[in-house]
Amino acid sequence: MNRSTPPPVDFEPEFVATLKHLFEELIVFNQTLGLQITEITPGGARAQLAMRPTLIGHYGHQRLHGGVISSTLDALGGLAVMAAIGARHMDEPIAARMARFGRLGTIDLRIDYLRQAIGAHFTARAETMRLGSRVASTRMEFHGAQGELLATGAGAYIVS
Repeated sequence: MNRSTPPPVDFEPEFVATLKHLFEELIVFNQTLGLQITEITPGGARAQLAMRPTLIGHYGHQRLHGGVISSTLDALGGLAVMAAIGARHMDEPIAARMARFGRLGTIDLRIDYLRQAIGAHFTARAETMRLGSRVASTRMEFHGAQGELLATGAGAYIVS
């Protein structure tokens, strides 16, 4: 999916751990969703979440609420942008890179729901398509347990 090649860097384990801590523990809504990061690279991020009764959108079908899907894709798009910013500024200490995320925010988000989200667990991924000086663009996917594509998304994020 990635059209722009991120810089060839390897993140320090401390940077990845700090981003995971921010995403999974400090952003309380992500805790509510149960998002767990499985991968952070300079070009994007991957996460998983387990179905729970509190995430059901339709009681009769036991399907995941659409808001959970859109929130997951939005959060993961933001994380992909954080990773891209972190890769761009590898010459800075981790704390300085983390400080750059203070102004990050969603400008625009589009979600296309393709299939019902029914299952025990789900995965999502996001890639930064372009990181400009003021705006970043991402593309996201939400998958079921068998890998079936359930939803896609595109987001624009303010970075300055």
